[in-house]
Parts: sequence; C-alpha cells; structure tokens
Amino acid sequence: MSTQQAARRPAIHMIDTEADRLTDLALGAEDRFPQVSALLLDEIGRATVKKASQIGSDVVTMQSTVEFIDEESGAERSVQLVYPGEADINAGRVSVLTLIGAALIGLREGQAINWPDRSGKRRRLRIQSVRHA
Repeated sequence: MSTQQAARRPAIHMIDTEADRLTDLALGAEDRFPQVSALLLDEIGRATVKKASQIGSDVVTMQSTVEFIDEESGAERSVQLVYPGEADINAGRVSVLTLIGAALIGLREGQAINWPDRSGKRRRLRIQSVRHA
C-alpha cells in the first residue's frame, strides 16, 4: 500500500491479546495468503493497542458482529469476525485472514476504509454498527 493510501486510513484500535494472536496468525499465513498476511500485519502495526477494558463497544474486535456497506456497490453485509477455524461464510462468520476480515478489524462505527478486493479493485467499506456477543 502506498504512503498516500496509508495516510488516508482511519485510526484503529486493537485489544492487546488479540493483536498478539493476530500477529502470530498473519506470520503463520505468509506463505499461503501473502497479500492478506501483509495487510493484516500492516494494520496491527499501525493500531493503537489497549487492554480489552479500554476498547470502546463501537470498535470491531474478534467475535464482533459487524454491519458494513460497500459504498461503491451499495451492498450491505452483516458478518461476525472470527479466527480461521471458526469461519463459515454460509453462517456469516468471516475469517480475519480474509481481505474483508483484515479490513474490518479495529475500525469504529462510522469509519470507512479504502481496501482491495480479491480482484485488486479498491473498495470503500463503511462500518454501520458493531455488536459484541
């Protein structure tokens, strides 16, 4: 991602223990998913990392259910952000080791991020709501 693109990305927040686990996951996935691994590591590196009790309820964390809109297509989706072993697209559980999952982690309600899709086209994803189980 270019410096200009990175500068336009919104501030994000992560739970310290999740950031550690996600770093391990991303490093372990470098060979299989190099693009997602690199993007996720970049997001972790720029995140403000805090204890779980210091993260607002409007922030996307692992296990959150997130409603977001693709501003280009107008498509609205609701997904739960999960670790790879829990992913089930038919049940709406999206792995953090996917492009969408890596894009959503750490964002707050109302924030938007420009992010590549599988074809390489940039999409603008806007968080509409975040729910925690």
